[in-house]
Amino acid sequence: AGPVSMGTGGAGGGSATGLDPRSPRDRRALSGPGMFTDRTGPGADVQSLWRSARSTRCEVKTCQTGKISKAEAAAQSHTAQDTAVQTEQSKDAVPDFQQEVQVDYTGLLSFLQRVEDAVIKELNKNWKSHAFDGFEVNWTDKEETVLCLHTLSYLEAQDQNLQVTSVSWNATGSVVACSYGRLNDGDWSTEKSYVCTWNLDRRGLNPQHPDLVVDVPSSVMCLAFHPSQPSLIAGGLFSGELVVWDTSRTEDPVIWRTGMTDDTHTDPVYQVNWLPDTKHRNHSRLLSVATDGKILVWREERDGRLALAEGFAIVAQQIPRSTQLKKMAWGEAAMGVTSLSFSHFDPGVFVVGVEGGYSLRCSTAAQTPALLRQGGSVPLRAPAELAFSPHAGPVYSVSCSPFHRQSCFLLPPSPRNLFLSCGTDGQVHFHSMLQTQPLFALQLSKKYLFCVCWSPVRPLVFAAASGEGVHLFDLARSMQKPTVSLKQSTSDCPVYCLEFNTKHTRLLAAGDATGTIKVWQLSSDFTEQGPREMSHLEQLASEIMD
Repeated sequence: AGPVSMGTGGAGGGSATGLDPRSPRDRRALSGPGMFTDRTGPGADVQSLWRSARSTRCEVKTCQTGKISKAEAAAQSHTAQDTAVQTEQSKDAVPDFQQEVQVDYTGLLSFLQRVEDAVIKELNKNWKSHAFDGFEVNWTDKEETVLCLHTLSYLEAQDQNLQVTSVSWNATGSVVACSYGRLNDGDWSTEKSYVCTWNLDRRGLNPQHPDLVVDVPSSVMCLAFHPSQPSLIAGGLFSGELVVWDTSRTEDPVIWRTGMTDDTHTDPVYQVNWLPDTKHRNHSRLLSVATDGKILVWREERDGRLALAEGFAIVAQQIPRSTQLKKMAWGEAAMGVTSLSFSHFDPGVFVVGVEGGYSLRCSTAAQTPALLRQGGSVPLRAPAELAFSPHAGPVYSVSCSPFHRQSCFLLPPSPRNLFLSCGTDGQVHFHSMLQTQPLFALQLSKKYLFCVCWSPVRPLVFAAASGEGVHLFDLARSMQKPTVSLKQSTSDCPVYCLEFNTKHTRLLAAGDATGTIKVWQLSSDFTEQGPREMSHLEQLASEIMD
C-alpha cells in the first residue's frame, strides 16, 4: 500500500473539509444542507457563596454618642388667685334682699329730733377727748413672741477669736454691718480685723458668708452708717484713726480717713456719729469720742482726708465742783469718754459717759478753753455743764429719749429731757437732764452692762446688752425686772452691742463675744404704741420725782 495523496478531488482522495466520509459521524455532518445547526442546551446554575458567608458572621455595627445626663424638674407659680363663679338667679327664686323696705319716715324724723341734742353733745366730748392720743391702727397680724430671724457670722474672724464690737443698720434698714475686734485684754492694736455687711433682703443670703468683707489693719471699735446714704459707713479704730468706707466700691472702699496726725485721737475710738453740716447742705461731718478725753468733729476734704473742724475735751478740773470725782488728781487730767448721745430735740445738747462712772450733760456752744495741752491744729473747748450721780464703775453707754410732745413743758420733767445710762455696776439709770440724781435705777444684772438703747417707736421700751444676753424692758409692765431676757447663745456669752432698726422697727441686731450677730424679730407688744403712752411716761417721771 502506497502513500495516500491529499488532492482536491478523485475517487480515492480525501475530502477538503478534513472529514472522513467513511466515519459515520462525519458522514452525518456532511449529509446536511450546511455545516452548523442551532441547538438549545440546558441552563447553568451557579450559587453565591458571599451572602451565606456574611450571614453566618452576623456582623452588627452601631454608633452611640457619649452618655446623656437626665434630670427631672418641676415649676410652680408662686402666685395664687381666687375666682368664683355665680350662676344666674333662678326666676323662681324669691329675691329677699331686693324686696322693698317699708320705712316709717314720720317716726324716723321724730326719733332724730328727740336724740339730736344728746348725739351732738357726745360727739363734742369725743372730739375734745385725748383717749386715743398716740394710737395708730395696725392691720398687720400680731406676733406674740420674740424670734431669732438670722444668726450671722464670719468664719475667719471667729477663727481669730475676734468679737463683735459694734453693729449698725443702713439708711434703708435692709443691710446690717458689724465690726470685729477684741474688748477684753491683750496687745491687739496691730491685729487684723474686719468690717462685714449682710443684705437681709437678698434672696441668696448666706449667714456665714457676708456680702462684703473689708480687711482693716487695726481693730475696729465702732461703726455708724450714714443716715441718708446707704453705702457709706464710718468706723473708729483702736489706733485712734477714723475711716469712711463706701460699700458700693468693692476694689478700694476707703474714701476718707484721718491718718495719724497731731489731731488724731491717741486712744481707741469708742463711738462715731454722723452730724449734718450746717454750712454745706450736701455734706456731713463726723464726730468721734475716745478714751483720751477728746470729742472731735471732722469735715470731709477733696483729697480723701478727714480734717479736724472743731473739738472738745473732758477735763476733771472743769467738771462742776458739786460732783467732782474723789479719786481724780487735779490738773490737766483728761477723763476717758466711752459713749455719747445727742438730744433729739436740741442739736446743741449731748450727754457723754466717762470711765470715772459719771454721765455729763454737755453743750456744743461752750466757749471755755479746755485745760489740756494743745498739740493740734484746732483749740479744744470744755463742754461739760452738769455731772449726774455716778455709777459704781465706768459708764459704757448712754441713750437720749427720741420722744417729744409739744405740751410737755406742762409736766416736768419732759420726755425730751430723759436719757438712760449703764455701766459695769450692772445698773441702768433713768435720768432727767434737769437734775443730778437719777429718777430711778434698775439693778439689771450682776455682770457688766455694755450697751443701752431706747426703742425708736415705744416711749416706755428700751433694750440693754449685758454679760448674760439681751434684756427688753417695758416700763408699762414692770419697773423692777426685764419683760423678756434673750439668750444670745447656749452659754452665758456677753453681748457687747445692739441697735434697733428705725426702718423695720420690729428688728433688733445684737453682737456678742463669740463673733456672732443675731437679728431678733420683736413681738407686737414691743413695737405698737399704746394709747396715751407719752402721758404715761410723763406721769411716771413726775411720780418718781414727787
